[in-house]
Amino acid sequence: MAATYRVGVAGLIHDHVWGLLRNWRDLEGAELVAAADPNPPLLEKVRSEFGVQKTYSDYRELLDREKLDILTVATDNAGTAEIVEAAAAAGAHVISEKPMAATLAQADRMVEACRRARVELMINWPTAWSPPIQTIDRLVREEAIGPVHKVRYLAAHQGPKEIGCTPYFYEWLYDAERNGAGALMDYCCYAADMAAHWLGRPASVVGVMGTLVKEEFPVEDNAILLMKYPHAFGIAEASWTQQGGDGGANPAVFGATGTLSAVNNRVRLARTGRDAEWIDPDMPAPGRRNGAEYLVSCLRSGAPVEGMCSAATSRTAQEILQRGLESAQQGKEVML
Repeated sequence: MAATYRVGVAGLIHDHVWGLLRNWRDLEGAELVAAADPNPPLLEKVRSEFGVQKTYSDYRELLDREKLDILTVATDNAGTAEIVEAAAAAGAHVISEKPMAATLAQADRMVEACRRARVELMINWPTAWSPPIQTIDRLVREEAIGPVHKVRYLAAHQGPKEIGCTPYFYEWLYDAERNGAGALMDYCCYAADMAAHWLGRPASVVGVMGTLVKEEFPVEDNAILLMKYPHAFGIAEASWTQQGGDGGANPAVFGATGTLSAVNNRVRLARTGRDAEWIDPDMPAPGRRNGAEYLVSCLRSGAPVEGMCSAATSRTAQEILQRGLESAQQGKEVML
């Protein structure tokens, strides 16, 4: 692989893309060379703010004209699989924004295309770069709380439009076909990915969802998924109607000998018969500070993408979301 990685971006309608583009711009050994999106204002933004002069209205033209090492995908969930398939066929490694897709079938297409082309597929979960969550992950692997039997995470805010997401983003988040659901897909996905990472593939999922606050809203504004394992539970809570925060532990990981949680950007380790320990989060190591840096570090070393951002873990998260949505629609537990 070249010393400098040529990076393109297909899709600019997932608002997370701008942070990832800043990571690419600032990463030594990477060069942002081209972008594709059908929206002229977004192409103008990527030219003016990131100096990307080669822009295209269609990702196919980008892939035809540019030789890329890596393609960043940041379109709607339902459109991701098609772009990933094209990128893999062109020999480009892929980093795509969370969640993996709108459906499990689409996620499977992505995995198969990249496997067949022998390129890396990485899903960029923002939670993977959180210092408290990285610290919790380290302590779980070190068995600081013994075997894990419950993982719980709440993702919540007032709603995409209310917190200032662009119309390019929230318009497809509010479309069940383009997003895959509503709050369930957008925000239960984080806990699904954490549970998949720490607990693996569950045996079944129970989902409930509803439009609790936003009258005449086109999709659900709240959802909860319960993942059932042989000896563990995973709990995903999503809300687009939360006003303020509850100040609680989030995420929380429960083990046989203790509990780990993130509270106000610190890590709390509680064990029976001892005072709770407050731990300052680890500083993320070089190569683990953001998605762009991590993918390049894997490509340089030849190591596979692992953990929360791996295709395998993200695919399990997608399966959890799919079965949870089916459960909520059918009103019954769905087996995996």
